[in-house]
Amino acid sequence: MIHVILAEDHAIVRAGIRALLEKSEDVEILGEASDGQQAVELAEKLLPDVIVMDIMMPRLNGIQAAEKMRNAKIPSRVVLLSMYSDEPLVYQALQSGVKGYVLKSSVSEELLWAVRAAARGETYLSGPISEIMVNNVLKPRPLNTSGDPLTVLSPREKEIMKLIAEEHTSNEIAEMLFISEKTVEKHRASLMEKLHVRNLAGLVRLAAKYGLINLDE
Repeated sequence: MIHVILAEDHAIVRAGIRALLEKSEDVEILGEASDGQQAVELAEKLLPDVIVMDIMMPRLNGIQAAEKMRNAKIPSRVVLLSMYSDEPLVYQALQSGVKGYVLKSSVSEELLWAVRAAARGETYLSGPISEIMVNNVLKPRPLNTSGDPLTVLSPREKEIMKLIAEEHTSNEIAEMLFISEKTVEKHRASLMEKLHVRNLAGLVRLAAKYGLINLDE
């Protein structure tokens, strides 16, 4: 039996994914999370075999959550669901230790294949994503040349940038992360300096462009 946690901030979508997975006799859903931080905490508590997680969620996105789980040595394998096949996002996901990247446009039996592959320790990529990887093999390039300016940020700085872009105040961020408001302000100043932006609008634009938040919702 493959034990799974679902992490998706839209309840209706989460219910649909659950219904799909529960059709299989070899999958059991242990719990559900509605944001990335909750997914990390639930994984640490329940230690599922696989976590099926949306790439765009509040608090931590799917890639940030996967990085936290890897750093905390949580053995669960992560399968990301995404609307996007952008090359930088795929690379970020694979570098964070993700074992599956499934496009929402093709979620059906494919998600079950991805879950089973991840449970075996294998990597599963949707067809269009596999094509990106094959093209990269044919025309190789270093992974750090995607032009993503966020690569200069630490995981904590990315976390704070995401929360700022989600319009949380410094006080709210401090309470969420159990740090002082002064520390949040220092991080904010550091972010603006490293990313060469002068205001909140600049931070939000970069956060949206490089997949930390989704402005379409």
